[in-house]
Amino acid sequence: MKLSDYNYFLPKDLIAQLPLLERERARLLVIKRKEKEIEHCLFPALLDYLSSGDLLVLNDTKVIPARLRGKKETGGRAELLLLHRLEENIYEALARPRIKVGSTISFNKGIKAKILERKNGKDRVKFLYPGRIEEILEKIGEIPLPPYIKRKPLPIDMTYYQTVYSKRDGAIAAPTAGLHFTEGFLQKVKEKGVNIAFVTLNIGWGTFKPIREENIEKHRMEKEYFELPFPAAKLINKTKKDGKRIIAVGTTSVRVLEATARSNGRVEPKKGWTSLYIYPGYKFKITESILTNFHLPSTTLFLLIAAFAGKELIQRAYQEAIERKYRFASYGDAMLIL
Repeated sequence: MKLSDYNYFLPKDLIAQLPLLERERARLLVIKRKEKEIEHCLFPALLDYLSSGDLLVLNDTKVIPARLRGKKETGGRAELLLLHRLEENIYEALARPRIKVGSTISFNKGIKAKILERKNGKDRVKFLYPGRIEEILEKIGEIPLPPYIKRKPLPIDMTYYQTVYSKRDGAIAAPTAGLHFTEGFLQKVKEKGVNIAFVTLNIGWGTFKPIREENIEKHRMEKEYFELPFPAAKLINKTKKDGKRIIAVGTTSVRVLEATARSNGRVEPKKGWTSLYIYPGYKFKITESILTNFHLPSTTLFLLIAAFAGKELIQRAYQEAIERKYRFASYGDAMLIL
């Protein structure tokens, strides 16, 4: 399969640069796969497509202020993007520009980080600080906005680039399909008899890693840490048994569901690392509906939803979204695929 077959023209002005201050005011495009129909509405209409006994699967990961700006020993600017914690005050990170192994970067509050090792383009860094570095990340770090948001982080990003149900520190990107929910809307979901299960997938830099191969099958995903706790697994299996729908909120929730699927169509409680790569031809085992945002062309995210909805239908839906000037990417509008 060719990557170029999953490309499309996206006007840059449709990539949302700021969040909607009223999360629920996003638009919602609905794809009905069986009927091959497309409908347009606002996000609150999601309730009309849910039924009692259905299950929403939400990723409760929390974005950490993982981008740190400092100075090299020479005085030049340097930046670290923390990927994940390896040991006490030791992280895997991306340093920009490339910094010599053995040298240090200085940050505010007297904190320094030493480059211990570089492997496969990533750095192993140690923070030279007497306490736990997590204690002060809120003071010296920035929310790592995606590269297609062409501005510096603002105070509102600390709130809006985070779901209202986020609680598990560890992501460097938000599970953006969940950004549209408010606590009030989630209460309406529950009042309708729809159940909610929480899973965790700490989104890493691989979500933005471009596909370099024209043959999409040659691409390899970066591993990401996930957890499917027992209560969530129990709810998922019960929903399957009862013949109700499982709606994955975001591609990250999809990957947790599919990474924990058994051959009998059930899931098992599990935690660990996954590099599951879903592209056209994949047979979904658990996921029955997906709520997602609009993804950039030629990305692993777009390939996943193309695998779920079908190439022709997803391309038609995206073309309609572009013609109607939907807002794309992290701070953009939503799509429900039934």
